[in-house]
Amino acid sequence: MSDDSRPAPAGARTAAVIPAAGRGVRLGPGAPKALRALNGTPMLIHAVRAMAASRAVSLVVVVAPPDGAAEVRTLLDAHALPERTEFLVVPGGDSRQESVRLGLDALPAGIDIVLVHDAARPLVPVDTVDGVIEAVRGGAAAVVPALPLTDTVKQVEPAAAAGEPEPVVATPERSRLRAVQTPQGFERDTLVRAHATVTENVTDDASMVEQLGLRVVVVPGHEEAFKVTRPLDLILAEAVLARRRLTDGF
Repeated sequence: MSDDSRPAPAGARTAAVIPAAGRGVRLGPGAPKALRALNGTPMLIHAVRAMAASRAVSLVVVVAPPDGAAEVRTLLDAHALPERTEFLVVPGGDSRQESVRLGLDALPAGIDIVLVHDAARPLVPVDTVDGVIEAVRGGAAAVVPALPLTDTVKQVEPAAAAGEPEPVVATPERSRLRAVQTPQGFERDTLVRAHATVTENVTDDASMVEQLGLRVVVVPGHEEAFKVTRPLDLILAEAVLARRRLTDGF
């Protein structure tokens, strides 16, 4: 693959885009996933604070449900957020890809690096955020934090009907596999070009950059940057916050 990236300037300004327009059906009925409470505070607020905790992030763009931008603005106003960081709320689209593109469209001039972060990953540590930014500044067009897999992975032939046994067709080499997290970091121009040209086989923003023929690199992720998608994840997230309160005064 070709790689025409070049290092971002040391003083490059960074913005984080948080798509938060999804419903989160796996957590059950009720409010959108991003607005579910975690330790009494909506997950979205935790995610926004996680991005703003990095001194390199000067702007956080929250992409709200299409009919919920006003509610999200009120939510942000109601919670204490770092004064050094600017916040912007824009309505999202029908898909995550469209929502990220709308977030990109809202960025002002002067932003060189863009982070895309899942609102459902509320507890990502600031060291992980900074590590992604530094890798983009170092010349990577796209950067993803990731963890080695601890479980053996099987490739299967999907069953014809739900609940039927699925035949195994391969066992990938685990040492070459990684579980990808967010925030994913990009040169702004690269991500804008990816969203303008790639429309199929999109699993995440990094996969779009891969389809441009550019190299995507991996930096260490963190076990606390897990995605909250099921009720058990909420319990784990509450436990992480309780430990932080005891050890870090969080």
